[in-house]
Amino acid sequence: MNSTPAPAFAFVGLAVSDLAASIAFYRRLGVEFAEGAENEPHVEAQLPGGGPLLVLDPESTIRSFHPDWRPPTGGGRTALAFRCASPAHVDALYAELVEAGHSGELKPWDAFWGQRYAVVRDPDGNEVDLLAPLTES
Repeated sequence: MNSTPAPAFAFVGLAVSDLAASIAFYRRLGVEFAEGAENEPHVEAQLPGGGPLLVLDPESTIRSFHPDWRPPTGGGRTALAFRCASPAHVDALYAELVEAGHSGELKPWDAFWGQRYAVVRDPDGNEVDLLAPLTES
């Protein structure tokens, strides 16, 4: 039996093509970045609800340390999920993000597993799920 503790989950990191656009998108979801973060080479913010950190690194910063690095291509296999206050909040936030020019991947719907669910894409095409329980628990 190994006595070394398991490593703790630390953050979700995204390589972003436009830091200002990504910060604006995630601020609409309640992520509080420091004032002027758009001008930094690396930003971190606590996710709402006490989740892990969200770390955004501009592709240009990554390339400065790793010149051979190239951004991922093709479909994403990762999604971030944000729990909303209510089904109506899912609908309103989805509409706000789509109206702001972000791609609506899946319009809000009542999922069979008991949640109001929708999917939008952030400025780099990452899926961001919006969800809320259909009934109070």
